[in-house]
Amino acid sequence: MSSPSDKNENFHRPTIEDEEEQRIPAAQYVRMSTEHQRYSTANQADAIAEYALRNRMEIVRSYNDSGKSGLRIEGRDALRQLLADIKNDQADFEVILVYDISRWGRFQDADEAAYYEFVCRNAGIAVHYCAEQFENDGSPVATIVKGVKRAMASEYSRELSAKVFAGQCRLVELGYRQGGPAGYGLRRMLVDESGQQKTMLERGEQKSLQADRVILVPGPGEEVEVVRKIYRDFVEGGKSETEIANSLNMLGFSTDFGRPWSRSTVHQILTNEKYVGHNVFNRKSFKLKKQHVKNPPEVWVRADGAFEPIVDIAMFHMVQGIIRERARRFSDEDMLARLNDVLQRHGYLSGLLIDESDILPSSGAYRYRFGSLIRAYALIGFSPNRDYRYIEINRYLRQQHSNIVTEVIESLEKLGAKVLLDPMTELLHVNEEFTASVAIARHLLTSAGSSRWKLRFDTGLRPDVTIGVRMDSSNTDILDYYLLPLIDFSLPSIRLAENNGLALDAYRFNSLHYFYAMAERYPLQRAA
Repeated sequence: MSSPSDKNENFHRPTIEDEEEQRIPAAQYVRMSTEHQRYSTANQADAIAEYALRNRMEIVRSYNDSGKSGLRIEGRDALRQLLADIKNDQADFEVILVYDISRWGRFQDADEAAYYEFVCRNAGIAVHYCAEQFENDGSPVATIVKGVKRAMASEYSRELSAKVFAGQCRLVELGYRQGGPAGYGLRRMLVDESGQQKTMLERGEQKSLQADRVILVPGPGEEVEVVRKIYRDFVEGGKSETEIANSLNMLGFSTDFGRPWSRSTVHQILTNEKYVGHNVFNRKSFKLKKQHVKNPPEVWVRADGAFEPIVDIAMFHMVQGIIRERARRFSDEDMLARLNDVLQRHGYLSGLLIDESDILPSSGAYRYRFGSLIRAYALIGFSPNRDYRYIEINRYLRQQHSNIVTEVIESLEKLGAKVLLDPMTELLHVNEEFTASVAIARHLLTSAGSSRWKLRFDTGLRPDVTIGVRMDSSNTDILDYYLLPLIDFSLPSIRLAENNGLALDAYRFNSLHYFYAMAERYPLQRAA
């Protein structure tokens, strides 16, 4: 027999269930880079939960971008996934809850933030900014306030960038290294705030404590001796960079990247001031994740004698004098005549070809003397109306392909994966579970000056995953990666622009960490 209290409870229960059924399913998106603790993902989630409770919403899905910059969508996998779920009609929510405008993004183009919100709204899913003092209801007031807030968010990033740059310059002047590989013959040493050495950093390792700093120290004795030999051979032996490179290759030495020496890699060692202990910063800029810019020497930031040198300063200055004199001793007519000789021999010209030629000054010398390489080309009647560099670039990329495949195999095996390589096709069989291949896309310029890449799939082998490697504008360094599954990409090739929309850029990554995670093996105890 039921008690009165039981009856009362049963009488009210349907009403509570009705109220729960009326709750609006919502997804929360949280993001934190390295900013103030008030923007921690936990604090954002608490504020979003309160907002959902007040507005009769139920959070059914969470998207979390921890440690991600809001300047670009690249690298923000959670936001990409959210937009992909909406685009593919896989969203099981009706609204998106975000802490505030800045958590959605500090895009330098405010229209980009508006576009991603439009994608959601166009699919019938509204975006709510829980900590803002306005309702995102599409009214004129909300539209104006959002525009101002987005502009403020991007301006905050610009101001922060300036402050960070000023801090970096100060640390450089104090003798601390600001990013980048150490280079052949050198190593990165971690020091504490008092300057005491702690440990050597391996390639790819970074400091973990904010108070720690990094300096450069001499590397293994064999590498240090190779660097000194390069300087002696150039000054005392009168050898050219190409002769020195050939000698090192014959002796079995390789660069810090495990590659054969070339004229340009030797030249880089002969001209970099870090080998005499000078700390030089701001040669190139990449502020706010925009285009890389080469800066003139007058805006470089430097601290001379910051590190222990491995090359005598007098020897270094002799080398710089020889290199300058090598370019200075040629008149304009001599430089152009030599350039024309190389053109007649090869049928085309490029910066890479010039830098690898023993009879020519560097491509930088031609740019300095004539204003640009194109201007120098025009003076000898060479018009690069097509990309004549493709022959040498293709040769270089073929070498790079094997290097990348080897690097992928070594990285996978370090994680415990089993990798078999087909020597004929370079197809990778990973853990006897899936296959993968590496495809390199060279950078091309359209007639309008836009960047384009063409990525070709190996349709004959049909790998489960194609690792698309996109090269930068010089076709010498890797820009980013695309991990493209066969199930989604069955065409022989695809064309890529700088930005390709979510349908393609959802597969875009700045590194191969995600791919390696697919194949990583864990002990049973850890998996449990």
